[in-house]
Amino acid sequence: MIYITGDTHGDFRRIEHFCERMQTSRDDILIILGDAGVNFSGPLKDTYKKELLSSLPITIFAIHGNHEMRPYTIESYKEKEWHGGVVYYEEEYPTILFAKDGEIFDFGGLKSIVIGGAYSIDKNYRLTYGYGWWEDEQPSDEIKEYVENQLDKVGWNIDVVLSHTAPFKYEPVEVFFKDFDQSKVDKTTEKWLDSIEDKLSYKKWYLGHYHTDKKIDKIQIMFETYDEFAC
Repeated sequence: MIYITGDTHGDFRRIEHFCERMQTSRDDILIILGDAGVNFSGPLKDTYKKELLSSLPITIFAIHGNHEMRPYTIESYKEKEWHGGVVYYEEEYPTILFAKDGEIFDFGGLKSIVIGGAYSIDKNYRLTYGYGWWEDEQPSDEIKEYVENQLDKVGWNIDVVLSHTAPFKYEPVEVFFKDFDQSKVDKTTEKWLDSIEDKLSYKKWYLGHYHTDKKIDKIQIMFETYDEFAC
């Protein structure tokens, strides 16, 4: 079975409870829509979190968020092909997989493209207090070109999009912090996703990032809920 959920930020208690409730196995897959939180805190804390997560009876497939390092910048990560696309993994934790942006995966016959990354509105806070922040959090021009080339190959026809943030027109503005000046937020990724969404023929678009649960047309924003992966 393939399941899907939103950001976890390194707190895997709810995944542990989910696995117990659903009686999962390593053959089951849980898609985390960014900010899994296992490449954020440094080697010691990250190792503890990875050991906990990898002990659970499920395989994790994580999209890149904005509160974590990109796996290919970490020496211990390797690449392999999995479900038709490229993932990053560590030999010590083979059930924790990170998707390469722009790869198209086959999940139960559904062609699913991954587009990770977003802007961090807490960037200055994290820099001030010594928490991790990485300037490659948003997709680069090279990643954007790769995504668009991948979509060219399938005629801009895909079953499912898995992203971290939303196309600009679908942002859930009602959950934005009222005391935060949105004019200071870099929306280039969201506006680029708008251009993707306008051109793309798709059945379902899942995303996380906003810490809310909401459905708009074919868009589903997820946080702490779980769904069976479908379109």
